[in-house]
Amino acid sequence: MRIIAGPCQHESLYKSLEIAEHCQEICDKYNVEYYFKASFDKANRSHIDNTRGCNSVPWESFVETLRDFKQMKETLGVKILTDIHERWQIGDMVRNGSVDVVQIPAFLSRQTDLITAVADQQFEAINIKKGQFMSPQDVEGILSKTAGRRVKNVWITERGTSFGYGRLINDFTGMYDILCDLHDNFIYDVTHSVQQPGGTSTGGNRDYVPGLARAGAALGITSFFLEVHPEPDYAPSDAANMLDLNDFEWVVKDITNISKYVIG
Repeated sequence: MRIIAGPCQHESLYKSLEIAEHCQEICDKYNVEYYFKASFDKANRSHIDNTRGCNSVPWESFVETLRDFKQMKETLGVKILTDIHERWQIGDMVRNGSVDVVQIPAFLSRQTDLITAVADQQFEAINIKKGQFMSPQDVEGILSKTAGRRVKNVWITERGTSFGYGRLINDFTGMYDILCDLHDNFIYDVTHSVQQPGGTSTGGNRDYVPGLARAGAALGITSFFLEVHPEPDYAPSDAANMLDLNDFEWVVKDITNISKYVIG
């Protein structure tokens, strides 16, 4: 079993260390492989004034975050996943050496040049968020862009499907189709799946997260993505749908217990 968890944005070294240390401890307790997740730049915010990273200047935020990731690996030995938005960022990630998994955001899941450029590097894995506008059948097209390249582990993450304006649905029959093909390389992003996206703001309801996570485990999913924060209501991004850090163990315990019955 694999869990990717962390804040939406990297806010500071102190905050990310606090979250990563807690999540690592819980995952170790339940024998789950753990990856810390945080973004250095939220480049797709809905308004120009929204916070994008730990620094008001995106380039400086990128540099500071990679430096903090390196210190986190030295301190905790944690594996790290972060997303990428432009090809020029790849070289710095490779030279820094602290990023294990590079993630393609959902809005960029059809960006061929970005996907192939990341897949040509020797990262542990590439995680591609399935766009809210894509069908399960469209995943085959995504995977065609990574075939035969250096990255051998390609993960596909489900994060909900657009259902009109400001609403996402969780298509469990569609998820099952992808799961049957990808098995452990299929990831269910539960927290983003409860978003209520809009043009001027993003809402959501974190109360749905535990139940959907249990449903995913019952379906046979063994890899999960959860955004967590010690004070989610004050998080600079995805506050409404982010799981409270204190509830993280409860969710992990539930899905691991269910998985024991489903997959043995």
